[in-house]
Amino acid sequence: MKGRSCLRFALVAGALVAGALVAGAVAAGTACAQTMPGPMAMMDGGRMMDGMLGPYTMMQDASGTAWQPASTPMQGMMWGTGGWSGMVHGQIDAVFDHQSGPRGGTEAFSESMLMVMAQHAAGPGTLTLKAMGSLDPAMGPRGYPLLLQTGETADGRAPLVDRQHPHNLLMELAGTYAVPIAPRTALFVYLGYPGEPALGPATFMHRFSGQDDPAAPITHHWLDSTHITFGVATAGLVHGPVKIEASAFNGREPDQHRWGFQRFGIDSWSGRITINPARDWSFQVSYGHLHSPEQLAAAVNQNRLTASATYNRAFAGGNWQTTLAWGRNRDHPGNTLNGVLLESAVALGHLTLFARAETVQKDDLTPTGAIARVGEATLGAVRDFPVARHLAIGLGMQAALNRVPAGMAAGYGSETPTGIMPFLRLKIR
Repeated sequence: MKGRSCLRFALVAGALVAGALVAGAVAAGTACAQTMPGPMAMMDGGRMMDGMLGPYTMMQDASGTAWQPASTPMQGMMWGTGGWSGMVHGQIDAVFDHQSGPRGGTEAFSESMLMVMAQHAAGPGTLTLKAMGSLDPAMGPRGYPLLLQTGETADGRAPLVDRQHPHNLLMELAGTYAVPIAPRTALFVYLGYPGEPALGPATFMHRFSGQDDPAAPITHHWLDSTHITFGVATAGLVHGPVKIEASAFNGREPDQHRWGFQRFGIDSWSGRITINPARDWSFQVSYGHLHSPEQLAAAVNQNRLTASATYNRAFAGGNWQTTLAWGRNRDHPGNTLNGVLLESAVALGHLTLFARAETVQKDDLTPTGAIARVGEATLGAVRDFPVARHLAIGLGMQAALNRVPAGMAAGYGSETPTGIMPFLRLKIR
């Protein structure tokens, strides 16, 4: 299939599934009377958590220093004691993964994430500490089968192709200090080892529109792959609905040794402007220079440009969020490659429907390095069953339809290889 047809496939599929979710949200918004969990920003002691970077609601904070719409529900267990306030959030998924064709595979794996945040007044400002970890390294350095996914390595010798790498045991250990300088204005600094620089939209695991899908986006390395960076310093200004920030960070992606800390370094930079003009909207544009991001292509540097828009709508009994994002990687030396993602999720009480459509140019799917435009559309659902005040068990299913050019069909067994992921989830909410 020609690249242009593949692009149409992904965008049309995305529009259809997103439209279905929108229609579901509108139809169910007045019919569903049960309130979904969150937002829960009020502590037991009655103190509301502040925005991490300035004078705004904490609901606006996402991964790293990224913003999301202020109307986004914040799911997690909130706490407060001795002047400290904080949140605990996390989940663990048990997934059965079947990817079709000669380049696919069938495996069972577990993926997880636990995040703890604590906040306290400190002098004229506010100190926020964040820690996030994962037991993903237990699945092994090769990660899990995921058709069309590329990036990083499992052994330091060969790249991962048609597989998603595991995340590190330590995903974020960071601190932020924000000082108000006017009623709607604050300055902040963020330090992390590891941490996340100001580059791209909120990471897929922290976007309401994408967090319930057990598979990573195939545009991950075009949008938010820098979310685990072993060395980052960010400084910025928040003024009303606008945030301007710049980062210096370690551009190298994590290597195959996922259990511990990796080499500290500051050799790359990025900048990001975010605007939240209303409670339901968040827009960002960012640009960064990544020094030698891939271990197996150490002589190649990369410039990354991203832009995204996220819309969130809370309604009686649920929430709906959609994200549209574009990323461009320009390798030096190498190619300039683009990726587009459209994803949407609708929560109706304890049932969440989610969908994602992507189209991306890749030059690492074949040994020749030829550029191929590929696409993927996924659709899924998960039903949560509360088992305690802040704990739920979820049962879900995700199915994916992929698209590859005709010249690659023999390797994948079809121009439209497929994937399916039933999963069981335990979630703090």
